[in-house]
Amino acid sequence: MLSLKRNNRRANRRATADESRWQLPALPWRTLGLWSGSIAGVIAVVAGLLLFVNQPIEHIQVEGRFQHLTALDVDKVVRTQLHGAGLISVNLSAMQRAIRTLPWVESARVQRNWPHGLRVRVSEQQAVARWNERDLVNANGTLFYTDARFVAPELPQLAGPSGTEAEVVARYLALQGRISEVGMRLLALRRDARGAWEAQLDNGVSVRFGRKQVDERSARFLAVALRMLVQRAADIAYVDMRYSNGFAIGWRSGATRLAGNNTPEDGKPHG
Repeated sequence: MLSLKRNNRRANRRATADESRWQLPALPWRTLGLWSGSIAGVIAVVAGLLLFVNQPIEHIQVEGRFQHLTALDVDKVVRTQLHGAGLISVNLSAMQRAIRTLPWVESARVQRNWPHGLRVRVSEQQAVARWNERDLVNANGTLFYTDARFVAPELPQLAGPSGTEAEVVARYLALQGRISEVGMRLLALRRDARGAWEAQLDNGVSVRFGRKQVDERSARFLAVALRMLVQRAADIAYVDMRYSNGFAIGWRSGATRLAGNNTPEDGKPHG
């Protein structure tokens, strides 16, 4: 009888130990359940709001001052990027990148226009000059349109090796600003592979700057030689600035006149 009681006590202790082993931690399960329900409710509400706000895109408003583009060109590109997306899910960044691939586009910005539209603002490139054969370049020296079918005839012709666009444009703008003050235009500016510069004015006079001390020679041309061009342009064929001091003038009659104490760039007289 005593043995039976002992066995019962042992069995009870094992059962209690097993219950303790598998008992869930003492956590505020009711509170956690309430929080989980609340979070699920919030998620459901947010999802519902997103579905409600993600309205179909019904109209596209294109803004900008266009000369070579049209609003229709931009509208077509925008619509190819919609892919059935709504106002929230539409990829604005991809749309902006697509618009920038259009010729003549400098910048593009797309914004949501609630409740059912998009607003697109586009800036056109401003061509400063033609570059080499059929390319165009802007004031920053950036090529933005190659193989242009229509190029305004009044644009100057710039040329140079690849990678020199910004340098050539900067020098053109500096020279043209001063040349225009005396009523003339710079029609062309060229930098060859050796680094030598030559300009062509609208009165038919060419100006040779060479490849050394180009900044100094340009300043000397603007300060001294340009005044002579204003007075005798009809008689002058070219101005050669490739001298350490002064310059040479080639007359249309074939004669050459040196102005100043000149030493040619290469040590030889220039004809």
